[in-house]
Parts: sequence; structure tokens; C-alpha cells
Amino acid sequence: MTIALGIDTGGTYTDAALVDQSGGAVLASAKALTTYHDLSIGIGQAVAAALAAAPGLQAGDISMVALSTTLATNAIVEGRGSPICLLLIGYDTELVRQFGFERELGTQDVVYLGGGHDATGDEVAPLDEPAARRAILDYRERVEAFAVSGYFSVRNPAHELRVRALVGELTGLPVTCGHELTTRLNAVRRATTTALNARLIPLLRELIATLRRTLDQQGILAPLMVVKGDGSLVRAEWALQRPVETILAGPAASLMGAWHLAGCRDGWVVDMGGTTTDIAMLRDGRPRLSEHGAQVGHWRTMVEAVDVQTAGLGGDSQVSIDKEGRLAVGPRRVVPLCLLASEHPELLDELRRQVAAGGRDRLAGEFVMSQRRANVALPDEERSLLEEVAAHPQSLQALARQHGALASYRVAGLEARRLLLRAGFTPTDALHVLGRFDHWNVEAARLGAQLLAARLRLTADELARRVVERVSQRVATELVSKALGDDGIAARWDQEPTAAALLARALNSAALDGAAPYDLECRLTLRLPVIAIGAPVSAYLPAATERLQTGLIIPPHSEVANAVGAVAGGVVQQAPATIYPSVAGDHFRLHLPDSVCDFPTLAEAVAFAQDALMARAEALAHQAGAAQVEVRLVREDITAPVAEDYGMDVYLETRLMATATGRPGVSR
Repeated sequence: MTIALGIDTGGTYTDAALVDQSGGAVLASAKALTTYHDLSIGIGQAVAAALAAAPGLQAGDISMVALSTTLATNAIVEGRGSPICLLLIGYDTELVRQFGFERELGTQDVVYLGGGHDATGDEVAPLDEPAARRAILDYRERVEAFAVSGYFSVRNPAHELRVRALVGELTGLPVTCGHELTTRLNAVRRATTTALNARLIPLLRELIATLRRTLDQQGILAPLMVVKGDGSLVRAEWALQRPVETILAGPAASLMGAWHLAGCRDGWVVDMGGTTTDIAMLRDGRPRLSEHGAQVGHWRTMVEAVDVQTAGLGGDSQVSIDKEGRLAVGPRRVVPLCLLASEHPELLDELRRQVAAGGRDRLAGEFVMSQRRANVALPDEERSLLEEVAAHPQSLQALARQHGALASYRVAGLEARRLLLRAGFTPTDALHVLGRFDHWNVEAARLGAQLLAARLRLTADELARRVVERVSQRVATELVSKALGDDGIAARWDQEPTAAALLARALNSAALDGAAPYDLECRLTLRLPVIAIGAPVSAYLPAATERLQTGLIIPPHSEVANAVGAVAGGVVQQAPATIYPSVAGDHFRLHLPDSVCDFPTLAEAVAFAQDALMARAEALAHQAGAAQVEVRLVREDITAPVAEDYGMDVYLETRLMATATGRPGVSR
């Protein structure tokens, strides 16, 4: 029996699953709260609990570990990362600045160097090596990595390779080259992707080192793999060189886990966690990838990743009342009251006092707790507030009484800097009220429901049922939006009142606010089934799929599907090449990932490319951690008609792609 350990660090929970790879059975699993200040703590707790739940299984029996991490995604969204210097070769400085592209480059430390190539791969100007040396020496004490992007380097990487050699010779620091990450054009986006990758290298290196120590302490000495954004796996050492490729690894792992557990090759995968709900399409057992590259926050990258729609909706989404007096869920994530009270039972007295007072205050039922210490100087008022909360959680009502009207404003600022964490009523609390989940403190959940229900003139049970119905409707709406988006139609419900009205009637939204039924009825049908994974899906997805008249699959172990998906993927590596005819028509130019070659005939160019690409893809797969590699090559000849009705085509180019696949190599 070959045992693999899958680990997923999510926004709320860290999951661990032990999987028998020979048969695919899940032997044991466990969850622990994600510890943001040190991810290794939550990971260690989850792994230890999973091993304890598998009698007779020892740490030494594990032959592979695979990690799905949100580190890269969160770091990009939050603007975190190590200081780097971006070296641009052959870029038009004035053009970049004129169109404001410098704001998109991912760093303010940018140096423009002479050199570069044109679209055919010919050198436009020689590389300015003296300037490159000066820039590298100037920044080597101020940065932790370098990024190098040459204009048209995907057609000829010679200048990038030379600058990389100089960085290694003069500094020994990590360096990322643009041609290593993508073969597509768009020089600015390629530079952005290169810079983001360089920024992430030290962060992922720290996580991998910490995780390795955690596993070693538990006696797990197996090789460590990391999930990429397309769902495939690579060795940890490989991921350290290309950490940007791990963005959206969480949704990718969820798709692979859904396919593995459900045995369904086609469907809509809905992954609902504590913080977000991710929706993506599964076709023929593989996730659909984004055609334009992954977008994280406001950064558009050239990284191949799953085409996923993410909504700020989960079990820990804050339930509130909007300006129109209607119930709203999300997008802010808060700590559920039931969880807060289970760790701090003394807060029950404050909740009881607020209920006894009538509960009409908009701050009722909300608390804040310390998330981490401040590493920067703060104004006296904020420092005083932070010190008060550091001892134990405080209600917003109490802080407002002690610190005045500006308390809420200061709390919001400290939250934005991730120094404070808010707690409030959530869908998880609603399930506690209804008796459908009782993992934490039920009384705190009911008291929180009473506070909100008083403002809407409802009972606590009525409010809880409406929260569950609202979440189900939101999931259905997100599914409709994603289906339309995949058909090329942007769903803008707030800008198209007629479309929004039809959607409301299809989803029977009137019932959510206690209004009379609509006179016009309509229905929407989702053709493919929904595969639902995540801890809370059984509470919300049956009603959502019923509204959309489609099937629902909730596979066993769905609550840890992401961790299972972390070990379900294989190693996939690709090697592309393109062949173009010369302008004079006397030769053909082959653009390989690391070089440019000319041939007198197309047949010779194709033959050379096939051998080179097959060997390169196989070597990359072995380097990424695969065993028993298989390689296939696809050729596409691009032509265009000379003119209408002539029946003649002109040859434009040939594209070749070698794809190597294999299962991760394991060892004891």
C-alpha cells in the first residue's frame, strides 16, 4: 500500500488527508484552524490528528506529501513579498511611462537596460553589459531577488540568459527570467509575472523550510510536492524556482479532489469553505484553464491556472442588515460567535446583556480580537485600543463607550492592517441555531441570532432559516453568473434590471424577504450536475441545485476534498516551439524555449524541433518529480487564405507542443 499525505491550507481551515494511492481510498482525515501568523502550527495539528485517526499507520509509512497552499495568492492580493529589482532589457522607457505601465510592473525598483530583440528573434541592439553590472551591484544589498525580462525574449532569450549569469556571478541571489515562465507575447504582462515570481521566492522558501521541519519532527521523511495553479504537481524544489505558478492552487486542488472523490468527469464544482466559494468547470476529468492567464487581485498574470469564479461567501461570512433593511451575507469574513464563545466563554455574559437591552444597536453582537502584534509605530489612540483587545476579545459596543464615536473607524483601520480580527453572526451560527451543526457554543449562536432578529422583527429560528436560504440563493446566482461567463456573457445584475428581475423570479427571491409570490414565473436549468465539496455544502447546495433543476453530487470526504486533490494530480510539463518562414522565404526559423535555429526547409526544422522538445519535456517532468514519464507531441500548421474564391492558402507558422505526464515518484 502506497500512502500519500495531502495538505491544504485554506482561508479558515487547514486540512490533512491520508490516501491509499494504489486504490484511491481515503484512510483518514482531519481539520485544524489555519494559523496565519505561522502556517506550520495549523499544518502540524492537522497532520497529527490525521495520523491519530488512522490506527496502525505510522509516519514512516507515508511515501509522498503534497501541499496546496494559498500563500502565493494571498501575498499577491495583499501586496506582500520580498524586495526585488526588475531589469528590463530593450523596453521603450518613455512608452512604458507614458501609458502608465510602470504601475503594473509589481515593483518600484525598475532598471532599463539597452539591448533586446525583435519579433523574428534578431538582435535589435547589443546588451549593455556595463549598465547591467552597475545595476546589479547597486541593488544587491537592497533586494532579496532579481527579475529579468527582455523585449521579445520569448523569441530569443539570449540577453536574459546573459543577465541571469551576471546576477549569479555578482550576487548569488535568486533570479527569474521571463522566458522561463511563458512563451506568449505581451512584454508588460510578462515583466509583471516575472517580478511577482521573484517577490514570492523568499516567502515560499520560508514556508517550505518550515513545513519540512514540521514533517521531520513528526517522522515524515517522504518527498514533498506542491500543487500548481493548473492542478498538476511539482517537487518543492521546483516550486521554489517558480512560486508564481502556485497561485490559485487551492481551487485547482478542489477540482482534482472533486474529480477523484465523485468519479464524475463533467460537472460544475462548487467548493464552499469558511471564507469563499469557488466555482469552476470540470471537463473530461480536467479543470478548464483560463485562456488569458490567472488574475489575482488587480494583477493579470501569464500563469496557466484554473478558470475559477470566486465569491466572498462561506460559512464564516458576516451576516448583517443592509441600508434597505434586508438581510445580507458576506463578503467580509468574521469569526463565528459560536467559535469565539467556545474559546472565550466569558463573552456569553456580554451577549446576554445586549439581548436584555433590546439588541437594536447596529454594533450589537460584534466583537474584535487581536490577530497579531504591531511591528510599526501607531497613534496613541490606536495603540491603547490594541492593548485593550490584546488581553481578551472586546465587544464593539464596549469599545465605543470607552473610546468614543471614532472607535469603529479606528477598529476598521486596524482590521485593514490585519492587527485585529472581527467576530459576528455567520451562516455557521445559523446552522447551530437550527440544530444542524453543534461543534461549538450553541447558546452564543442563538444569542447572536436574537440580536439580529430583533431588528427585523423575526424570531431567532426564522432569521437562521432566512440566512440559510440567502446563502443557497447566492450560490445559485454565482452558478448562473459563471455559466454565462463561460459562454462569453458578463453577468451584471446590478446594471441590467430586467435580467436581475428574471433571475429573481427563477430563484424565487421574494420568499427570502417574506414578500408575496411573483405573478411571473420562470425557470433556469443547469445542464451539467453540481459536484459540491467543503464542510458546509450539505446545508446550502440542495436548495441551490433544486432552484437550477440540476443534479447534486456530494461525495464522501467532501469536507477535505482539497487535501485529497493535493495528491490526486499528476506531474505535467510542457515544452513549446514555433517555426516561422523568413521574410525572404529562403529559410525557416525555429524558436525553442532557450535558443533560436535556422533551417533551409520546414521538414528539417520540424524534425529537429520534435526531437528537442520531446527530450526537453521528458527532462522537465523528471526534474519536477515524475516517474514513468509519457510524452506526446502536437503539431499545428497555421495558414490563411490569399483571397476569397482563389482556393489558395499561404503558410504562416507551425506550432509544436510536447507534453510530458507522469505520476509523482515516491519513496519511503
